[in-house]
This record gives sequence, C-alpha cells and structure tokens, in this order.
Amino acid sequence: MLGDHGSLPADRVLLSQPPKTGLSCKMVLQAVGKVLRKSKAKPNGKKPAAEEKKMYLEPEYTKSRITDIGFKELVVLPREIDLNEWLASNTTTFFHHVNLQYSTISEFCTGEACQTMAVCNTQYYWYDERGKKVKCTAPQYVDFVMSSVQKLVTDEDVFPTKYGREFPSSFESLVKKICRYLFHVLAHIYWSHFKETLALELHGHLNTLYVHFILFAREFNLLDPKETAVMDDLTEVLCSGGGRGGGSGDGASGGGAGAQNHVKER
Repeated sequence: MLGDHGSLPADRVLLSQPPKTGLSCKMVLQAVGKVLRKSKAKPNGKKPAAEEKKMYLEPEYTKSRITDIGFKELVVLPREIDLNEWLASNTTTFFHHVNLQYSTISEFCTGEACQTMAVCNTQYYWYDERGKKVKCTAPQYVDFVMSSVQKLVTDEDVFPTKYGREFPSSFESLVKKICRYLFHVLAHIYWSHFKETLALELHGHLNTLYVHFILFAREFNLLDPKETAVMDDLTEVLCSGGGRGGGSGDGASGGGAGAQNHVKER
C-alpha cells in the first residue's frame, strides 16, 4: 500500500468523503476502482513481486498430477541406448509438450497483459543471432523460443533421424540451450498464468510436465542451478520423493531468489 502507514488508505479516505453534487454513480465507482487499483500497485502500475501470492505453491494444487509414476527412475538412461539419442528423443518431446501447455493459455498471454517476459524478480531478454539483447513482451519471447527450437529439432544436421548420421560435437550445449528456453516458458506459465491454468483444470498436467522436465534436466546436468533458482520453492515441493510429492527436496534451496526484491536480468 502506498502512502503513510499512519494515515487512512487512499480508498478509505475517498469512500469516507461525501459525494460531490452532480457526480453520477458510474463516475464515482470508476474513481473508486481507479484508486483501489493504484493503492495495490507500484507507481509504474505493476504489483511488487513480494506481494504476489504464489497460488501454485498451495498444497491442494501441488499434489495434483495426471500420474503418480516415479519420474526419477523414468529419466535414467536405459541400457544399450546412446546418450545423444536419449537426449534428442526427450528434448523433442519436452518441446512439443511445453508448446502444447503454453497454447492452452496463449490467449491470455498478450502484449498488454505480459509486457515483459518476467518470472518473479527475474526478467528475460531475447538475444538475436548477432548477440544483441532484445526487450520483448512475453508472447514475443515465447514465439522466439518456439520458432528457434523448432528450427533446431527439425534440422537433420543437429537432430539426425537417419541411420548413420552423427550428432554434432556441440549437441549437448544446444540441448542445454533448448532446456533453458523451455524452463523460462514453464516458469512464466506458473508465475503469470497459473490462475488460467487452474480454471482450465490443467494444473495437474502442468505439474506433471514440470516434474518430468526438471528431473530429466537434473539427471543429465542440462540446467544451471542459478538459472532455475527462481522456481526453487516449487521445485522443492514438486520434485521431492522422486517427483511423487511430499517430504523435503533434494538439492533445492527453497526459493531464496524469490525472497529478493530487486529485478534480475537474463
């Protein structure tokens, strides 16, 4: 709440004043609504990250899954399967699933509603082929991600599908790059569109996808812990016990990054 803590909030002051002669009921309600919106926001109109309620951490939602399978065992490299083949198969599958999950809430993720690609106190920027940082809205960022990843997974020189074709020497680094992008999209869905996901009753699907993805990335060291720290609180809850839920997390730091109130850039 803005203003002096010792004085009445702006909305209480406005409501306690007698209405001016000639003001219509509609005009008064509009004015009250405007004050209420401002009283809950920063001067730039955005809610402070610390005031955001992380609905996705509530127990009634974190326990929701579409399966109770132990993903920790599922992600292990099977015998006689080439590591790169396993990485390629799973990375392609995760790309399609994340893309599908995002498509369910894409109509709510607009340039007006999501003016930046933000997750908690972290803001992501896209970097073009020349390495130039591009500030963009969340839907633009996701479009860049999906287009870029689609181009990679369909490139026969990067993700070979024909017998006898070799994976490039840079394959693992490219997989890590893809996983970082996909993590950004998943984190944004949780942070900005969990209410819509909940309304669509797709939170069980989202939780299951997140657990599978994070445990796979952990198994093969595909994500930097500093990159995923922004969602450590969720990871600790969802991925403890091999992804079945409950207990304390293994290797998660409990969301320390979210407790900071300054904005990071990536």
